[in-house]
Amino acid sequence: MPEQAVEKALEELKKLRTMPPNAGEYSVLLNYIDWILALPWNELKESEIDLTQAQKILDDDHYGLEKPKQRILEYLAVQSLVDKMRGPILCLVGPPGVGKTSLAKSVARATGREFIRLSLGGVRDEAEIRGHRRTYVGAMPGKIIQSLKRVKTNNPVFCLDEVDKMSMDFRGDPSSALLEVLDPEQNYSFNDHYLDLDYDLSNIFFITTANYLHTIPLPLQDRMEIIKLPGYLETEKNKIARDFLCPKQFKFHGLTPEKVTFSEGAITEIIRKYTREAGVRNLEREIASICRKVAKRQVENSNQKNKKTSITKTSIHSYLGVPKIRHGEREDKPLVGVTTGLAWTEVGGEILLVEVAIMPGTGKVEITGKLGDVMQESARAALS
Repeated sequence: MPEQAVEKALEELKKLRTMPPNAGEYSVLLNYIDWILALPWNELKESEIDLTQAQKILDDDHYGLEKPKQRILEYLAVQSLVDKMRGPILCLVGPPGVGKTSLAKSVARATGREFIRLSLGGVRDEAEIRGHRRTYVGAMPGKIIQSLKRVKTNNPVFCLDEVDKMSMDFRGDPSSALLEVLDPEQNYSFNDHYLDLDYDLSNIFFITTANYLHTIPLPLQDRMEIIKLPGYLETEKNKIARDFLCPKQFKFHGLTPEKVTFSEGAITEIIRKYTREAGVRNLEREIASICRKVAKRQVENSNQKNKKTSITKTSIHSYLGVPKIRHGEREDKPLVGVTTGLAWTEVGGEILLVEVAIMPGTGKVEITGKLGDVMQESARAALS
């Protein structure tokens, strides 16, 4: 333990010796000393840094995502050259289902460290991060100190999930309490209200995840290195479905690749006509839905058990029903009063058909639908 913590613990122990065990304060002091002794002040998990192995682990777990992988390998390379390096604070920003949390897990595997995940969604009490003062009944340290006690090392990979979904009320503002945790210039002396001692968090590799940047306060954004995960292209989704999602769902549903096969066209059809997303969560759900139907069929008909089921582009509709999405369709013939537009959405590009109808009136233009200011302005510019 650092000098300061030893002094504080001995001081509290001195008080404890002079106190009768039935005094109310006795258990509070005993609990406090236990906490100080249980923390991994300088316990670092030693891991051999092998860049080739780390690259392999990251590639095995995730397809694509070159930028975050590159940043993690750079960190490992620098760490192998210097003795003490302050852990980076990365913020992975992207739509749901692109693999932000699972990437953090892979980092822990690649670096050979413990993994801690703390979800911040809906946290609105800063005591969750900073701890309660010892004067309160049932006071405890914050979640960060608690997690370190649980993993018993002071250099884990710490994933703060959903950092954009913290709320704030009269109890305090947890995003402001996070400023000290996530600032490399300050977090070597993080002060938890319960411990009331400086604790060094600078060995921890912090990874935060968020869906949107605009809901994270600017001072907090400033502390983090932001890496955007924009989502996957159709070819990437195809590869992910084939190499990751299908084997995983086969295993969950008691099937084998010998019993069920997906054709290239079938997976493309699911991506185009049954899902509309930047990530791959719904794609996985649709594949799971097909696997369930195949499993049911095999259980119902005993003669189907050893038969091979092929899922093709034409048979996909019998499993998933009518397509939910019109993929990239536009009217074949040019129509009067209809113009084709292109739109950007969070889940990818979209073709828009903008229709115009003229009727007797006073010369005003009426724009219907839920349109933003930019679209309204464009319509007025077109009219002028």
